[in-house]
Amino acid sequence: MNQVVAEEHQVSETMSSDEISEISDAMSGSNEIVSDPNCFQHFVANGFCKIDQSSLETCIIETSVAQNLQVDKRARVVAIHKNMNNSRSWQIRAHSFAVSMKAVADKCGGGANPKYAWYGASLDEIREIVTHGFSWRMKAAADTHSISLSPAKHLLDSVLRSTVDESGLRHLLLCRVILGKQEVVIGDSSDQFHPSSSEFDSGVDDISAPRKYIVWNSRLNFSVFLCYIVSLDVPYLSGFKEATIMSLGHHG
Repeated sequence: MNQVVAEEHQVSETMSSDEISEISDAMSGSNEIVSDPNCFQHFVANGFCKIDQSSLETCIIETSVAQNLQVDKRARVVAIHKNMNNSRSWQIRAHSFAVSMKAVADKCGGGANPKYAWYGASLDEIREIVTHGFSWRMKAAADTHSISLSPAKHLLDSVLRSTVDESGLRHLLLCRVILGKQEVVIGDSSDQFHPSSSEFDSGVDDISAPRKYIVWNSRLNFSVFLCYIVSLDVPYLSGFKEATIMSLGHHG
């Protein structure tokens, strides 16, 4: 999971050290505004540890949020919880993910095309995923055959899929995703149960400029691994009706 530092470091290379420091200081200061809500206790109880505000991981994630959530300059990262769960179930998930990474890399004749991607949902769904992993969705959402995750530059799309909790926060999952060879999925992917052939490993809305990574339920257990929970305060969006908010996510 520490690989996030190596991959997301590319984000920070576009900014000077002074700019990164200013963003980090501003966001860290905002953490004092909101006291730890009950959901944080649930995260910690399930092996997700709140990471230090001064850590490199925090700085990189906060910088990425600042760069990719410019619709609201007041948006703040309130807390980041890292998956440190050593239970047998999470060890199995981590092992399955590693095995799948190697298998997809071998099949593709090179790399497995892993990426970090955002997943936004209601707090109730976030809690279930934290407790049971993404496989929970296969039972709870029988009419949905895949999930959609957002590339880093389209963080806003996942923010818009999230909901505000009783503390005024939105919670996003930062996941490691094995994309492998992708097939273009046109329109609504809800009717597609799996890749169209064994040649493909995941779906995408646009190969050249992806806005949506699609992972089918049949591959959730070994293609998506939850690394961080990022809790945000995005006050700009709170005053908009849903239709207006959704239109914001499709500009640019």
